[in-house]
Amino acid sequence: MKGAGKPRAGAVRKKSKGAQVGSGGQGRQALEGRKPTPKAEDRPYHPAGKRKAAQERFDAAVKRSGGRPGATGGGRPTKSPQRKDRDSEFVTGRNSVLEALRTRVPATTLYIASRIEFDDRVKEILSIATGRGVAVLEVMRPELDRLAGPDSVHQGVGLAVPPYQYAHPVDLLDRAISRGQKPLLVALDGITDPRNLGAIIRSVAAFGGQGVIVPQRRSVGVTSAAWKTSAGAAARIPVAMASNLTSTIKELKGRGVFVVGLDGDGDVSLPGLELANEPLLVVVGSEGKGLSRLVTEQCDAVVSIPITGNAESLNAGIAASVALYQIATARATQ
Repeated sequence: MKGAGKPRAGAVRKKSKGAQVGSGGQGRQALEGRKPTPKAEDRPYHPAGKRKAAQERFDAAVKRSGGRPGATGGGRPTKSPQRKDRDSEFVTGRNSVLEALRTRVPATTLYIASRIEFDDRVKEILSIATGRGVAVLEVMRPELDRLAGPDSVHQGVGLAVPPYQYAHPVDLLDRAISRGQKPLLVALDGITDPRNLGAIIRSVAAFGGQGVIVPQRRSVGVTSAAWKTSAGAAARIPVAMASNLTSTIKELKGRGVFVVGLDGDGDVSLPGLELANEPLLVVVGSEGKGLSRLVTEQCDAVVSIPITGNAESLNAGIAASVALYQIATARATQ
């Protein structure tokens, strides 16, 4: 037959000088030279990589400064006890986050809600965070709600900060004296609501106080709720932790500090407090139980705030604010 012995057109594979023709060869060529996919934390554009880089910057800053800036002072060698029940705190709210960044509180990550409404505070927050090299992550609002917690109003911003570094109580006194200030400190006795602590910190900042002391046991600490209620004052007013509040009060009294306890059954009315112009430690008890017996025994005066019969008592935050205002007023008139 004519044409017998000749191969049918298209039946013979064409020869190629390069890779083998066909999908298999092309696939092998595409995979040549590829390395294993790097871990998420090793990719600088990945959120895990940004968190790792932020943590490394934070560790380096802590190493350079020797601890949290502004948290301790006076050069006292004895360290204050620290709580280790949290890996980090989450500061929320535009005022609180802005104040924390302004005072250079070490921060690991700034979270910004997507489609947030920008105002001057948000612009300054972003400017400071990027200038300090803090990782900035844009997240959806449900994720920010989860990070902030069910009871927090975050206003579209949140800041992850390391656990609070407490000062030593006597350092607060030394710092006030070194600055030429008349000491005015507040101690908490049995207060467990972080919102009361935040309100007291804010009042201390408003009326010229130099610090707050909390006991190590059965007491509130500086949590994200306290940060929020303080409206940023927690970044400026140091909080010290006392291993034993009674022993700390005795030590401060030995340094010339007078101790005033707030209690509804106090024998001295607040407007008639004669110790207002002395170095003072104001001790605030819980709303329900008031001052403990051991603390009451150490007080130079137990003061009550006059109120009408329409209210049984004031909560701890309000009582402290009223007392601090009265003391500041008395000092201003001298």
